[in-house]
Amino acid sequence: MIVYVGNMLSKHGSSINFMELLVPKIESRYPVLAASSKKNKILRLFDMLRVVYVNRSSCQVVFIDTYSTSAFVYAFLVSRLCLYLSIPYVPILHGGNLPNRFIRDQSRVKSFLKEARHIVSPSLYLQDFFSKQGFEVNFIPNFIELDKYAFLKREKVRPKLLWVRAFHSVYNPTLAIETLRLLLVKYPEAELCMVGSSKDDSFHAVASLIQEYKIEKQVRLTGILSKAEWIRLSVEYDIFINTTTIDNMPISVIEAMALGLPVVSTNVGGIPFLIAQQQEGLLVPSGDAEEMKSSIVKLIEQPSFAAELAQHARKKVAAFDWEVVQSKWFDLIQKFE
Repeated sequence: MIVYVGNMLSKHGSSINFMELLVPKIESRYPVLAASSKKNKILRLFDMLRVVYVNRSSCQVVFIDTYSTSAFVYAFLVSRLCLYLSIPYVPILHGGNLPNRFIRDQSRVKSFLKEARHIVSPSLYLQDFFSKQGFEVNFIPNFIELDKYAFLKREKVRPKLLWVRAFHSVYNPTLAIETLRLLLVKYPEAELCMVGSSKDDSFHAVASLIQEYKIEKQVRLTGILSKAEWIRLSVEYDIFINTTTIDNMPISVIEAMALGLPVVSTNVGGIPFLIAQQQEGLLVPSGDAEEMKSSIVKLIEQPSFAAELAQHARKKVAAFDWEVVQSKWFDLIQKFE
């Protein structure tokens, strides 16, 4: 049996995360116990520890979703319990800010990784960083089910922008508004749709800017949507923008690439490992609305170039299809049988 610990919070209004997508896939072949969906952070931690302890005699391995913020404490404490119970554990590295966590908390992070049986990263960025620190890291990319993403070839690129992310300061959603404001000078018909749940005051900051710039008619805020809903919505838009300040290998960007949306993203974290500049998308400096606007204008004015980027991006993410990726997961699990 596999125990998988991490945050499973979609029933509380968060987006479905990597863990909630992967667990059902693994369950097709192996029994899995997953924790935790508790909303309260302390209760969630205790639930993770409880599930590991109660199932200590039948558990073959513990998978631990690992992020860079307070969730790292969960991962570290679960790993200490695993060591005490002599259960092998496998960190799955997700946090785009994990390199900074490593720099400021080297002792704990080194101990956590050194004592792991294997280490998995869905990001070439994190694999590259931690490999340089002397750790052996297995790259298993984030996955999608490619047949659910119909590629739409856009003959004309309109100034219709789509943004899909949680409203959190890390993802810098106000940059999308600032970019739209600049774009409206050249294209008064420009529109922006922002899909995602509110995580901090960023949503209110976005709402305030919309009101301040008097662009209520040009911005659509949908709140959180299911994957199927935003995929259907995507056909109404022609450019995907990613405004984050810290990132890893974001599923939403991979999905946009699969759908044929040319991507303009900030050049941070794992993004340049995912998108080759001028080949699979356009990358701009973090926080630079002017550069983001200019890149969007380039796509609008050069639709054949935009189409070429989209085609190359679709080819890139074909390697992330579950039918391709699943063997890597099952090969890893077999090592614990």
